[in-house]
Order: sequence, then C-alpha cells, then structure tokens
Amino acid sequence: MEIRALREDDQRSGFHSGNDYLDRFFRQFAGQNQFRHHLGVTYVAAQATRILGYATVSPGHLEVDGLPAVARKKFPHYPIPVLRLARLAVEESAQGQGLGRQLLRFVLQLSLDMDAKFGCAGVVVDAKPEAMDFYRTFGFITLDAIEGLSDARPRPQAMFLAIRAIGEAAMFADMHPRRSR
Repeated sequence: MEIRALREDDQRSGFHSGNDYLDRFFRQFAGQNQFRHHLGVTYVAAQATRILGYATVSPGHLEVDGLPAVARKKFPHYPIPVLRLARLAVEESAQGQGLGRQLLRFVLQLSLDMDAKFGCAGVVVDAKPEAMDFYRTFGFITLDAIEGLSDARPRPQAMFLAIRAIGEAAMFADMHPRRSR
C-alpha cells in the first residue's frame, strides 16, 4: 500500500466509507477541486489500483481568537498559517485496521514539511462529532466556532493540533528534526 496524491485516472466510483457525504465528495468533487480549481490536494491510500482511503488537505489560516485561552497566549494576535485537513475517510472493508491513523500521520508529516518550507502553526481539522475522540487521541483540542456553520452538510467541530506538539510527538522524533524558531 502507498499513500500518494490523487491522479486524474484513479477510479473513485467504487469507494464506500459508509458516510454518504464523504463518499460523494470523493467521487464527484475531489478531482475537480484538485485538478481544475486548485483548492487542495487529495492523498489516497492505494493498493495497486484499489483506493482504500483518502485525506484532503489545503493551506489555510486560523484566527487566534478561536483557540482556547491557554493556547491563545502562545500565538500572535493575527491569523496564523495552518494546514487544513478537510476530509479523511477509509473504505468500509479497510476500516478498523489502522489506515485512518496512517493517513492522519501522513497529513501530520505534511504539516511538518509545510512548517520547514513556509511556516505552519499546526493542523486544523473539521471533525464530525463521531470522529472527535479519534482526533483527541492525537492531542487535537476543540476550537470555538466563529462563523461558517451550514445546515447543508453535517456540522463539523473544528479541532487544532499545534506544530510543536506534532514535532515533539514520539512518532515523528526519528523522521523530522525540530526546527528552531
């Protein structure tokens, strides 16, 4: 299995995660967003030609006012650059085998790479309520919603993991030296 960027010729129509919203995005919009609109990149976990999972990311910024008070003190009072994890889904047949953790680890590594090249304060994910515990196990904290809620799709909860926490995590200690600031 490899994790790589989505290709235009990847077969997406048979992907089923059990979440219609995530499946519809992957089948209908992931390619458009990546290849036509340049809004983000979708990375797929692929085994030969079969896609077992995906994660869609894009650069973004975070208003510091959305952070809990204890975390707010550590940042300047202007928008800070982040990597946004927009969607993460695993094919039903591959669920429960750690693939979601592998995809998230891949995204966290992307944030470290972004930090080394351009600066990145951390990762923001818009977590579905049923996925919040998954993200909490990695150290993500809940953010206050400022704006942008919609009845057109499930209400996500924004969560944040600081780049320092990612860089200091044991799972990355051997992969990426800490960048001095």
